[in-house]
Amino acid sequence: MPTHISRRSLIRGITAATAVASLAAGLGACGGDSDAAATTDTAGTVTVGQLSNGAARQTGLKVSEVKSISAELPASVRRSGKLEIGVGALPDGFPPLAYIGSDQKTLTGAEPDFGRLVAAVLGLKPELKNSTWENMFVGIDSGKVDVAFANITDTEERKKKYDFASYRKDNVGFEVLKKSTWNFDGDYENLAGKTVAVDNGTNQEKILLEWQTRLKKEGKQLTVKHFASKNSTYLALTGGKIDAYFAANPGVAYHVTQTATSPNPTRSAGTFSGAGVSLQGLIAATTKKDSGVAKPVADAINYLIENGQYAKWLSAWNLSNEAVSKAEVNPAGLPLDNS
Repeated sequence: MPTHISRRSLIRGITAATAVASLAAGLGACGGDSDAAATTDTAGTVTVGQLSNGAARQTGLKVSEVKSISAELPASVRRSGKLEIGVGALPDGFPPLAYIGSDQKTLTGAEPDFGRLVAAVLGLKPELKNSTWENMFVGIDSGKVDVAFANITDTEERKKKYDFASYRKDNVGFEVLKKSTWNFDGDYENLAGKTVAVDNGTNQEKILLEWQTRLKKEGKQLTVKHFASKNSTYLALTGGKIDAYFAANPGVAYHVTQTATSPNPTRSAGTFSGAGVSLQGLIAATTKKDSGVAKPVADAINYLIENGQYAKWLSAWNLSNEAVSKAEVNPAGLPLDNS
């Protein structure tokens, strides 16, 4: 399964199957349901980046219902007055995308924030339902969740059961020390002579090892290192034992914010599509197939893109390098042999 931070890096290899019997416990088992980091917003404003513990710049964004878009919603959703948003961040969260905030109880992160922005355009009250990754999909299947914002990659396999509305690039990226002059320019050739760390069993490891093989055939060397933990990787980076760390881009963005005031700050040195060279991977809002929710969600996203709130949301969370120019319903996803 490719992703959830993209769960390629923070959590790897999870499928969307689980027992229906665990749904009630999963959907209700977190402060995110009632504490949605939205209680202090004034009418017509969505505040993003609250309680982020330094991962985001708190920013108030003006956004109100667009009736021509909310009219597209299924009648049952309009009547409910709520948008039930699945997140799937239990048990530990995945910063900066979805995690428990600095008050130790409120669900925060880029994904819940974006769900709230979309709900505002649709004129609905956002109801965040935090659960395990597996139970989030059960919630969509059962109709208890209208849409999930949880770093879900658009794949052709998933399209058999779900509809998508894309809203972010699914990228992996390089983290280097801020003082480093090296940048990844999109061509594996400029990795020659470098030592790069990567996590075992991740999509980015697969990509990096393929590049290593190509370079070896050309008589060039790329040294790939694995460490037992992220802390060990970061110590190797600050100690100069590696040139870069290749990881899921949101994880890089988060760690950059956490090191900003440290003696050894880091920065992003470039990104690459998590789907590989032939396809730009996409993160998408996920709805039950043929529920009629994906199209108004995509239109709401495009409204946010066209009116500037989308760019401000990404910037607040240090994720501007994952911006898309347009939300699409069911765009090309990872092929079946790579889903």
